[in-house]
Amino acid sequence: MKIGFIGLGKMGGNMVKRLLRGGHEVAIWNRSREKTDEIAKDGATPTYSVKDLVAALPSPRKVWVMVPSGDATEAMIDELIPLLGKGDTVIDGGNSNFHDTIRRHEKLAGHGIHFIDAGTSGGVWGLENGYCMMVGGDAAPVKEMEPIFLTLAPKDGYMHCGATGAGHYVKMVHNGIEYGLMQAYAEGFEILAKSRYQVDLAKVSDLWMQGSVVRSWLLELAGRAFRAEGNELKSIKGWVADSGEGRWTVQEAIDLDVPAPLITLSLLTRFRSRQEDSYSAKVLAALRNQFGGHAVKPE
Repeated sequence: MKIGFIGLGKMGGNMVKRLLRGGHEVAIWNRSREKTDEIAKDGATPTYSVKDLVAALPSPRKVWVMVPSGDATEAMIDELIPLLGKGDTVIDGGNSNFHDTIRRHEKLAGHGIHFIDAGTSGGVWGLENGYCMMVGGDAAPVKEMEPIFLTLAPKDGYMHCGATGAGHYVKMVHNGIEYGLMQAYAEGFEILAKSRYQVDLAKVSDLWMQGSVVRSWLLELAGRAFRAEGNELKSIKGWVADSGEGRWTVQEAIDLDVPAPLITLSLLTRFRSRQEDSYSAKVLAALRNQFGGHAVKPE
């Protein structure tokens, strides 16, 4: 299958490489020409404008948008609309708010263009391990795009979650859970770090990976962070950003009258990290850097 791919950042570039390895043809565009040229070396077709990218695709055209959520995604979709035609498909693989996704689906449907939302998880490790694909949208265009989703995902790592917005909704809740898991690890390791015992936290992480009920990929990444930075994580500032999904999950919990104290408090703890440094925030920052390549602030 041939697809156009817009946005070659930390995840987007690796997703293109995985598609190429899977035998797909990919035309690419990025605001930075240097990034386009870099990924083109792996076999992608470089283009240097959105118009040229669309022109490089056979009809019906399929364009994956992998840019920051919010205004950047909105602007890109608006730019694509006059360039596409009836029967073409746009896939939003970013972390968009599901309310925006439903609205964008209706807008594109008015032009006869299909719209699919693809919640994507895997971070900087997805190239080798695959990306968990949480997809929402109308059944027919989703089915047509399945060769792409199945290539990006590991075995059993793709699901058509439901109607438009369902993919981004499931990804939103996924990230809310992620907030809570990371916070629990951060607090536990702070207790260990400040205890009377001189415990090697990297070794504890590795130990807990061996049959423990708290083993997980996040715990494995915590071990990587402690091995790289030491128990004190001295080179990492405990300043932790949030990219929106945690807030949206908390708001949805409120709207549905669902008590979600752990996810809510983990979000508020991130706000706290921006006011004054804390050890648990250092762990959170280290974990985000390990699994997603997110920037850390040096001391």
